[in-house]
Amino acid sequence: MEKVNSSEELMEAIINMNSEDSVLQFLIPGKGKFTVVLQEEDHLSISSEVKANLELKRMIEDSREEYAQGKGMSTTELLRSLSPKDFE
Repeated sequence: MEKVNSSEELMEAIINMNSEDSVLQFLIPGKGKFTVVLQEEDHLSISSEVKANLELKRMIEDSREEYAQGKGMSTTELLRSLSPKDFE
């Protein structure tokens, strides 16, 4: 598990991910442990995948509802919530 000391280090680690190095596990002190998985792009559109998988449709709808209720945050919001103190 990699200890990330800044948002710049996190972005560098994500940029360096590829098909052979597709899982990034890291620790942000004061926030917790995270896992990022790089998935290959699929030629199927999200809408065609949702049509083919009703469970996926339900999960996306639930996620959107929770986000609208303020129960979640975007990646941008997560990165903005981090401060240098979180990496001490």
